[in-house]
Amino acid sequence: MKMTIALATLAAATLSAGIASAGTMADVQARGKLNCGVTGGQAGFSAPDASGAWHGMDVDYCRAVAAAVLKDPNAVTFVPTTGQTRFTALASGEIDILSRTTTWTFSRDVDLKFTFAGVNYYDGQAFMVPKSLGAKSAKDLNGATVCIQTGTTTELNLAEYFRKNNMKYDPVPVENNGDVQQKYLAGACDVITSDGSDLASTRSSFKDPQDHIILPEVISKEPLGPLVRQGDDQWADVARWTLNALLAAEELGITSENVEKLSEGTDNPEVNRLLGKEDKLGEMLGLDPAWAKRAIASVGNYREIFARNVGDKTPIGLARGQNALWTQGGLMYPLPFR
Repeated sequence: MKMTIALATLAAATLSAGIASAGTMADVQARGKLNCGVTGGQAGFSAPDASGAWHGMDVDYCRAVAAAVLKDPNAVTFVPTTGQTRFTALASGEIDILSRTTTWTFSRDVDLKFTFAGVNYYDGQAFMVPKSLGAKSAKDLNGATVCIQTGTTTELNLAEYFRKNNMKYDPVPVENNGDVQQKYLAGACDVITSDGSDLASTRSSFKDPQDHIILPEVISKEPLGPLVRQGDDQWADVARWTLNALLAAEELGITSENVEKLSEGTDNPEVNRLLGKEDKLGEMLGLDPAWAKRAIASVGNYREIFARNVGDKTPIGLARGQNALWTQGGLMYPLPFR
């Protein structure tokens, strides 16, 4: 999901809250809980089940951070945010980290004073329509009504795409994903446009998902990832290297099932460094040697997280594609632990 509308207002909120004071990790440890900003409900990324337990890729990331920092993956308070409220929640200190399918853009990084920990899902904006509409391509949508979340770069991408292709559309502005679904299913709009992963998640929740198709065009780049406030390098390092630990674990063959055994020592120096057997990487972060071991043990490596939440054996049914490791033709390239 992607927001850049009212950047000046959000920037002011960020500045009024002050750049993050060094010590977020100390605050989290003193509190005994990580406050993690998520969506109100996007299946596969962050959504509560019927019993109120949260699940999804972005949820798993926050559990990994909690395991690394607090030694307890369940020591997380998940704070639902909307596209309109998420940046204010982070800037104000209401949340410690935002893990909410948020696109890494220049303005968010520079103007809003946030630091992205990396990319946990490479995405792009697409279109979903009922099969009954008969559209085979986004080029068939001239004159369509389009449900779209307000305050998003999705709005800007949509306007640019239609303008470049000399097409017109009627926008149906909606504030959150749940309302988008309701209006679309009620026939208030012909089309939903959002990140492809969001559309797949939305379609999986429909009674008859096969009656809806995602058109082939991808009209933008949407590198999604977690972010923190600027000004606290230690906390940004923890956020960044926890994400990299999950990616490196897949590359190195470390899983939630074998991490305990491998942490006893291997012939691979990088495995040993990552799992705290050699060197003092944890100490450099202000953590103990087993920080990454706990993160991996709690949620698994990136492959396990992807497969469990959004993979081809889930109702969402996403292929790894560009989110495969670089060694398998994808864009996921974990940074070296040394």
